[in-house]
Amino acid sequence: MSRRERGRESEKLVAQYLVHHGFDTAHVTSSSAAGPDILGIEGLDIEIKARKNFDPALAMAQLRRRSRESGLGVAILRLNGQGEKSIDDWVGVIRLADLVYLLKASGYGRR
Repeated sequence: MSRRERGRESEKLVAQYLVHHGFDTAHVTSSSAAGPDILGIEGLDIEIKARKNFDPALAMAQLRRRSRESGLGVAILRLNGQGEKSIDDWVGVIRLADLVYLLKASGYGRR
């Protein structure tokens, strides 16, 4: 499978996973569109990374640049050897400031 095909397949799998878990409007953007890879969830900017040479700093900078328009940025990583059956174990990466915000909003820590 080519790198591009693996990326598109990963995007479709994540969109299906999100729909299955209650995010009914999640869908894949067109392959040529700039911006988030998954659309339909207001306030989230979801970027899918399914490559061997993942650069976390580059992904976080990409999400930070777009966050002003699209909200919370999340990079979903499909690691080597992971497929559809292991999607529960794919990795989600967010900025520390966003993690702290989410933890506090969920009742953890002092406000």
